[in-house]
Amino acid sequence: MVVWLIGLSASGKTTLGNHLYNLWKPSAPNTALVDGDAIRSIFKHDKGVDPYSIEGRRENADRICDICAWLDSQDINVICCILSIFEESREWNRKMYSDYFEVYISVPMEILKKRETKKLYEQALNGKMKNVVGIDIPFIPPMHPDYIFDNSSDNIDFKAVALEILNKIKK
Repeated sequence: MVVWLIGLSASGKTTLGNHLYNLWKPSAPNTALVDGDAIRSIFKHDKGVDPYSIEGRRENADRICDICAWLDSQDINVICCILSIFEESREWNRKMYSDYFEVYISVPMEILKKRETKKLYEQALNGKMKNVVGIDIPFIPPMHPDYIFDNSSDNIDFKAVALEILNKIKK
């Protein structure tokens, strides 16, 4: 089973992924957390501007899809936190993984700009950074998510949302 958490930077993918992992792991020790930023760092694909171009993002997305498929083929549950801008990757996931559950974390850009700590959006809007998804690279929300999490409010109980997702995937 692969749970694919999709959202823009600062939407809450990693936070939700960590809660889901902590809830699922005790009952399913064969569970792994894959984070897009961590994969970039592991493969040293996080330096400079090119890794964040459309081509660089596609290379990283393909790599993450393949890592998840490899884990899934070993009967390892995967929670993957990824920006996921390519619909064709998500279509591939639905065909290739033993079971696939797609979660879209929806947050309006105005809220993301206020929340984010990396200041990616601010730098992109000020012309100091390029290739920022949601600013100069379009983000098209997934067409067929299995679950939509509206994270536009403050003080959302991520653990409760993770538990709801876990209950849905266990059915």
